[in-house]
Amino acid sequence: MNLKDLEVFQTVANKGTITKAAKHLNYVQSNITSRIQKLETELNTKLFNRHQRGMTLTPEGKKLVTYSEKILSLANEMQKVLQSKRDPAGKLEIGTVETVIKLPQILAKYNKNYQHVDLSLYTGVTNQLQKDVLNHKLDGAFVIETVQHPDLISHLVCQEELVLISSQHLSSLEDIKNEPFLCFSEGCAYRARLETWYFDQNITNFKVMEFGSFETILSSVAVGLGVTFVPKSAVSRMAERDMIRVHHLPDKYSHINTIFIRRANAYLTTTIEKFIDTIELSRYEDTKPLTFGFP
Repeated sequence: MNLKDLEVFQTVANKGTITKAAKHLNYVQSNITSRIQKLETELNTKLFNRHQRGMTLTPEGKKLVTYSEKILSLANEMQKVLQSKRDPAGKLEIGTVETVIKLPQILAKYNKNYQHVDLSLYTGVTNQLQKDVLNHKLDGAFVIETVQHPDLISHLVCQEELVLISSQHLSSLEDIKNEPFLCFSEGCAYRARLETWYFDQNITNFKVMEFGSFETILSSVAVGLGVTFVPKSAVSRMAERDMIRVHHLPDKYSHINTIFIRRANAYLTTTIEKFIDTIELSRYEDTKPLTFGFP
């Protein structure tokens, strides 16, 4: 058994078909099939049930998924631990919520300084990203600060204000209370904050419409489909162009911290250490006072 066979097995298990796994790994389908058959022969057990719609895991296959995730994660971590301290390399898999305004700046600086790191970025909501970090699926993630999990360490990225936004036609909070709430799925920290405000206002029958894209939510708000709760920095340009109307809520609901989380029990590899350094440098530069030169 080798690591590549386990990676192929894990990909087929996640994708559900040989075709999708081959495309993801850039392999020919026959290579995928032969590796799965080889693994089944070595373990003397059937790992997948084959059917017309794809492949599903057998009970033995489900057991192997748990072990292969841990083995591949440890192998990846080992590679990072043994790499050069001066020139980190290898994979770095980071998750993020969609509205981290400083993310492009951080990624650009990190990519420029450490060009041998293969950085992958995945988007999601706070709760799911926390689970992915805890389950070794991600090296770290940018999330909204909630109750701190004891197995996670956090690093402050920035502090922001959430604002309630609507179309220009709605001028007061009273008008907004009857509008549909456009948001991401359960587990979104912004959604949880606004739902708390609704309940504190004794509004229990508000309509929720879930979307998968932040851009779609913003454009839908602009045309009057409903309202949403987002960082003020993410919609400043839309507000300046009078595309939306901004409504402020009390600090209890609107002040948030964006943090970067990682596993507390994971070895601090060079790739992740340099990534945290980049985050902290970015935050430090934002706090530096402006200096003015005089002729």
